[in-house]
Amino acid sequence: MRPLSILFTNNTLKYRAGSELWVRDVCRTLIGRGHRPVAFSLVLGEIAEELRVSTVPVVSNLDKAGFTPDVIHGHHHIETLIAALHYPGVPIVHFCHGFLPWEERPLHHPSIARYVAVDSACFDRLTVEEGIAPERIERLPNFVDLRRFAPRGALPLRPRRALVLSNQVEPGGYIEMIREACQLSGIELEVAGARWGRVVERPEELMAGVDLVFAKAKTALEAMAVGCAVVLADIFGAGPLVTMRDFDEMRSCNFGIRLLREPHSVDWYRSQIAAYDPAEADDISRRVRQDAALDKAVDHLLEIYERAIADAKNWVSRQAVDLEAQRAAARHLSLVAERFKHVYRLDRTVQSLTAELTTARSLNERLVEERESLRQLVTDYRGLSIIRLRDTLVRVPILGGMARWTARWLR
Repeated sequence: MRPLSILFTNNTLKYRAGSELWVRDVCRTLIGRGHRPVAFSLVLGEIAEELRVSTVPVVSNLDKAGFTPDVIHGHHHIETLIAALHYPGVPIVHFCHGFLPWEERPLHHPSIARYVAVDSACFDRLTVEEGIAPERIERLPNFVDLRRFAPRGALPLRPRRALVLSNQVEPGGYIEMIREACQLSGIELEVAGARWGRVVERPEELMAGVDLVFAKAKTALEAMAVGCAVVLADIFGAGPLVTMRDFDEMRSCNFGIRLLREPHSVDWYRSQIAAYDPAEADDISRRVRQDAALDKAVDHLLEIYERAIADAKNWVSRQAVDLEAQRAAARHLSLVAERFKHVYRLDRTVQSLTAELTTARSLNERLVEERESLRQLVTDYRGLSIIRLRDTLVRVPILGGMARWTARWLR
């Protein structure tokens, strides 16, 4: 195949999150095959730096991009529209990675030659909600970089260590039910994710040391590739343990939101833990490593690019465009979009602070309750012996360590 110049657009290239890591992994693979990927986003950061270390060019201003792509790989409608305006007539392959996010709303534009859905929910968003003809939509499920997510050793007969890995997990949320279910099952639990305050650069190393992983979507697929048993879970709801019997259906749903149908509960998670089967987890791992390899996904992606380029050559007529007017519109949209990006980042900060406030309120309520308990105890036991009062104070959790000091003070 001839080398292709491909412009990737994305909402951000800053966070260690789904589409950012997707772009990073695909661009690295493409440049290793002799293609010329270039990444574009209005918000740069850690992922942009990782791309540049891999010699993938990164831009936040298309006026400075000294090339014209053969095809635009569009993630997220604002950035994709900026690219469409800047490069009129260049065919676009426009991806939908999520059913709910506003950023994933598909763009309707004459330069879009192909849409791509990563699962059945995204396919429905494109066809049912947006009226896009099914024949214009390709399907490309998620993938795993098998060189990074290598098989672990054999699983134990009973799970001993578990991991919750999600950027949505936060203190006081669904994690508490998973934690209790694990404690009741004799399982040690580890937690990681952006809102938890623990961003993990190499999740494959964490997965190699646990037996059971609670996750969804691409993270769940990566855990299966390593050989862990996987229970689907995220902030949206609880899902089942992944089994060979339901694997095809779950894969078509990207192990994602469409399968998170159960409310979070200790009983639900305990029932899924009880279904843990190390032999089946091993079968699932082999299946994932056979069907979901990154290289195989990139092969399919290159075929989609070629079809999109062929479609563009066959477009019968094209209205003449004022290139400078188009690019002026692209520049203005970039400036307007910057405001949205600041709001997006602020929203993430507000969510984090809200979680901390919830935790603080819970602690405050406990302190108030224990203060009232102490007041009642002082009232009820006034006049009793110092020794008896000291023994009573020990029963108040927050004052257990202060009992001896209190007794000395009362003397």
